[in-house]
Amino acid sequence: MQHSRIRGIAAALALALAWSGVLYAQSAPAPDQAGERAPQYDPGQLDQLLAPVALYPDQLLGQILMASTYPLEVVEAARWLQDPGNAQLKGDELAAALEQQDWDPSVKSLVPFPTVIQMMNDRLDWMQKLGDAFLAQQAQVMDSVQRLRHEAADAGRLQSTPQQVVTTQGSDIVIQPADPNVVYVPVYDPSVVYGGWPYPDYPPYYFPPPPGYPYGPALAAGIGFGIGFGIVGPFWGWDDFDWDRHRVHIDRDRFDDMDRQHRERLHREAITGDIWQHDPDHRRGVAYHDPVSQQKFVRPTVGTPLPAIPGNGSNPSPTDRRLHTIPQGQGQSQQGNTQMPTVLRGGSGTHTPPPPTNQVVPQGLPKGTVQSGANQSGHMTVVPQGQQNSNLPPPNPNRGVQDRRVQGGDNRNLNQNPQGER
Repeated sequence: MQHSRIRGIAAALALALAWSGVLYAQSAPAPDQAGERAPQYDPGQLDQLLAPVALYPDQLLGQILMASTYPLEVVEAARWLQDPGNAQLKGDELAAALEQQDWDPSVKSLVPFPTVIQMMNDRLDWMQKLGDAFLAQQAQVMDSVQRLRHEAADAGRLQSTPQQVVTTQGSDIVIQPADPNVVYVPVYDPSVVYGGWPYPDYPPYYFPPPPGYPYGPALAAGIGFGIGFGIVGPFWGWDDFDWDRHRVHIDRDRFDDMDRQHRERLHREAITGDIWQHDPDHRRGVAYHDPVSQQKFVRPTVGTPLPAIPGNGSNPSPTDRRLHTIPQGQGQSQQGNTQMPTVLRGGSGTHTPPPPTNQVVPQGLPKGTVQSGANQSGHMTVVPQGQQNSNLPPPNPNRGVQDRRVQGGDNRNLNQNPQGER
């Protein structure tokens, strides 16, 4: 009952965002000369997105990047934490409560860090852009993290402290907690900690700590640390960056155990291998804004009824059991059993592409809404809206990679707030 209430609140929030017109519009990447799509974000735009979290401990950062690809589940987790009874849970009691949720393991693993969950929930626009970037440009996102860490180290502001250990592995900078049982979330101003910001067109996002947050006097000089969060055993230490190969390794046995509730609900098998893979089931109908991600993760046949759940007279393959669905009743409009796609968006732009000609938009719903009927398992087939676009500036063909960055460049725009975050 409580889980249904949380899901309903999150779905209502998603629909409210869609109805309010707080949509995010992003220019479609243009094909390059080889016929392939150009990167969605250039290095300056990626650094702008990664600046607030690039100096977090590796495992926490990995969980943030993975969880950002499941924005609706992050919202659900944030709402769950707003219940005082859940917020006071610690240690084994918290672990037991989280095991009953069917969120992705990366989302569950962030719940013991309520300030991080709240930061992501409060900045939906940023979180969804971060997730889109990680899905479409995972290698470039990881390069951006290392680029920013080197900038902070060169500025003399990233170093080992009683709260964290900073080491190098080849040319890569690794950040780990100094105490294996306690994790400190760093607090810093990106316009200070990285030295002279080299991208005046893309001032970094900055998320200040909550009022009264005890981050210590070191923040004025670079990085401060506030409350230490105790490790909740099952939800820490299962992910690790492979910086050279631009991959995230996971402990598959622990990951599958954390994801057990979700798999059992959908009657499907676990994904295999020790490399993290995005699971469209946990996306819960939130649209993919990158065309490559749409092609990779969205079911190719529009409007085809979903395979029946085992027990209803059929026996679909493990691949078919990985359904891209939202349970019926979540995000429903008042038009009978019709259902809007669940879309979390932020920003100020609006983009409402026309619906495909073979779909019907019920009267009173926004243009661009695409729907189809329920299958015999009681789930709705969710067809994403048309290609969504980000309101980040389009890539600048004259801007190079790191070796062309101008150190100490014009920083007159550093105090600007690109998305109203300051």
